[in-house]
Amino acid sequence: MGSGNWEVTGPPGRGCGRPPGLPRGVLRQFRSALCLAGLHWFRRFQEVTLTHLQSIASNYNVSYNVDVRFRSLAEESQAVAQAVNRSQASLQGELLQLKAWVRKLQRRSRKVDMRLRALDLALGERSQQQARDRKAHEAQGDALRDSLARLEGLVHSQGARLAALERWLPVAHPGTTALGPALVPAPAQPDLLGPSSLKLQRDRQELRAASEHRGPRQDSSAPLQGTQEPPASGSHRVLNGTATAPKDPPQQAWSPRGPGEICGVGPTLVFPNASTKNVVFLSPGFVTALRAVSFCSWVRTASGRLGTLLSYATEDNDNKLVLHGRDSLLPGSIHFVIGDPAFRELPLQPLLDGQWHHVCVIWMSAQGRYWLHVDRRLVATGSRFREGYEIPPGGSLVLGQEQDSVGGGFDSSEAFVGSMSGLAIWDRALVPGEVANLAIGKEFPTGAILTLANAALAGGFVQRASCTCLEHCP
Repeated sequence: MGSGNWEVTGPPGRGCGRPPGLPRGVLRQFRSALCLAGLHWFRRFQEVTLTHLQSIASNYNVSYNVDVRFRSLAEESQAVAQAVNRSQASLQGELLQLKAWVRKLQRRSRKVDMRLRALDLALGERSQQQARDRKAHEAQGDALRDSLARLEGLVHSQGARLAALERWLPVAHPGTTALGPALVPAPAQPDLLGPSSLKLQRDRQELRAASEHRGPRQDSSAPLQGTQEPPASGSHRVLNGTATAPKDPPQQAWSPRGPGEICGVGPTLVFPNASTKNVVFLSPGFVTALRAVSFCSWVRTASGRLGTLLSYATEDNDNKLVLHGRDSLLPGSIHFVIGDPAFRELPLQPLLDGQWHHVCVIWMSAQGRYWLHVDRRLVATGSRFREGYEIPPGGSLVLGQEQDSVGGGFDSSEAFVGSMSGLAIWDRALVPGEVANLAIGKEFPTGAILTLANAALAGGFVQRASCTCLEHCP
């Protein structure tokens, strides 16, 4: 103890020796305290070390996650770069195609522009040519009008000369017949014809040829002699079933019973009021397509308005052929409809006087020409109306009512109130001479496809009358 040297007792490796001179009990206590202190500091060291190691491990995990994230972002950026490269390549290809199309469009535009300029030039030349042709046609029209005026003067002079010859003929040649529809010698005395009679015949022929160029005579009030009529009333009958197209009726000679009388034109249909039940069907209608049509009839109105004379309807159009007076711009005008909505307005003011008038409406597909004759006079004409059109067959043909559907849809405001007589329809365009002969009862034109023999009364108050003369009809 005094020497200051520790005496190590106990088994080696225990770590605690006994100092010299200390009793064993104190040494044991000292050693226990020393051992507890070392154990305490050792545990503290362990905790600090563990904490430090945990911090190192956490930092390692964070750095590892950051590294993984960096690698993922690098891969995504590389994929995005590749996609951008592909998009750029595709866009460049589309731009190249667009440039090629633009170049083609520019070339085509230049070609179209050249064609348009050429067409404009051609149209200008054509318009100039048309203007020149129009001027030439106007000049020709003026020349034709001058020629017509000279021809009318010639006709008048020939007429005066003919009248003088007619007055002279019975005195100079008592063996010849009186001048009538044709200037011919009496067959019983052919030897009495001299040079003056032959010259009279030539003058008559020249006058007749000139009159044919001028059209029908305008004198409709003079008494008619030596003429013929359409079929008599006995040859017309009302059919309740299907009717066939009439044959050409026989011609019969007739003469008016008095000045201005109209006799022997056949049966008369009387529509007494505007009831929608007053309807007459013409059967079988049009069995073939029509590229021309002529409608003629004697008409007398009783209501101060025209109403509907004729209506032809098919499944696809209820106004294929219509003659009606409703919605006209002027009182007494009639709408001539072919294939709705195309129509022409025709003047029929003379029909509003309550007297009998002969009306003919004619149309032909070629050039769309149409004519309206009233009492042999041409009162309206035109062209380019339904040019090239064809009226189809298989529809419903009605008199006195306007159809809004096939065989029906009637409206009392469009009904016809009055009388019709001598009605007939042809599938061709009548010439002026035929219209004039029909109006005066001289000759019934051949080829009629429908007459009142095809009429079937559908009920209502329509009356069928047989009158000797139209003036005596109800």
